[in-house]
Amino acid sequence: MRMTCVLAVLVGANLLNNWLAPGAYVLTCVTAAVALLLIARWDGLTRADLGLDAPGLRRGLRWAPVLAGGVLAVFLLALAVPATREAFQDERAASLSAGQLLWQVLVRVPFGTVLLEETAFRGVLWAMIRRRHGTAWATAVSSALFGLWHVLPSRGLTRANAAVGALGTGSALTVAAAVAGTAVAGVGFCELRRRSGSLVAPAALHWALNGLGYVLAWAAPWRRGGG
Repeated sequence: MRMTCVLAVLVGANLLNNWLAPGAYVLTCVTAAVALLLIARWDGLTRADLGLDAPGLRRGLRWAPVLAGGVLAVFLLALAVPATREAFQDERAASLSAGQLLWQVLVRVPFGTVLLEETAFRGVLWAMIRRRHGTAWATAVSSALFGLWHVLPSRGLTRANAAVGALGTGSALTVAAAVAGTAVAGVGFCELRRRSGSLVAPAALHWALNGLGYVLAWAAPWRRGGG
């Protein structure tokens, strides 16, 4: 019953964010995250189960700058190499004004995308399944669902990102690749959650990948007329 409620919240949020009310993205994500935490409490999960107890928060805050710094280093290296530079040519970021960029990086990504997805997939779902079936099942199921969560958002990926569009793949194949890729990423996020004992660590990595990706795609050399 409680797992069904979690899935219902996620399906509803996904439809609202990608189809019914995309303009209310942050509000939808915050509301859904609160609903999921209430379900977790109903299920008897503790803050420690969710990686949100005081020791977990302290551990996560120690991991956060290391993870963000690592992501930044990898991204800068990718920008410096012509073969990987095209991955940053994303119309969604390039078309933003400075104010819109700040909104994306400081509000929409952390309080929308990261808050809901980490609360759902590495917090509530992972903890609920782990308590019932163990860590391996928790990681496998929550990561698979994390991949499926990206079916609707990935539909326009070939139009927005030059590197993906250059592959010449059809939309179905692009969506399948996005689902598989995010499911694999979900496994990594879950393992980081397990090793750190904190939900803050995967949340920090998630923000760094999305937020810094937006910044570098917006400020990339070709946008300024460089090579």
